[in-house]
Amino acid sequence: MLTCFNLKSGISIEGFQKSLREFSAHLVEADLLLATGPIGRRQTDTIMDTDEERNHEFFFITSFRDREQCDRSVDYVIPHEDPGESFHTAVLTKVKDPIFICWEDI
Repeated sequence: MLTCFNLKSGISIEGFQKSLREFSAHLVEADLLLATGPIGRRQTDTIMDTDEERNHEFFFITSFRDREQCDRSVDYVIPHEDPGESFHTAVLTKVKDPIFICWEDI
């Protein structure tokens, strides 16, 4: 899953990285996620960036073993119950304008 986002005003990338690391580790431990890749910063000053619809500054990719694991991770966060809710909220409250793009390798 590709997640594109901007940070809310006053939020540092280091603070976001810490929250994302903790949330990802929690999901991996619960067998709801394989891995989260590094956070990238978008490079809009190149001809290679052709997305004119969005102006997100950051992105990262999360990997799931399969569709079943992906769906279970969604089922885990939807009820808004701890301990998952605390980790999820720590990430979501730091971002604005998130976009999530899911795909399956073929």
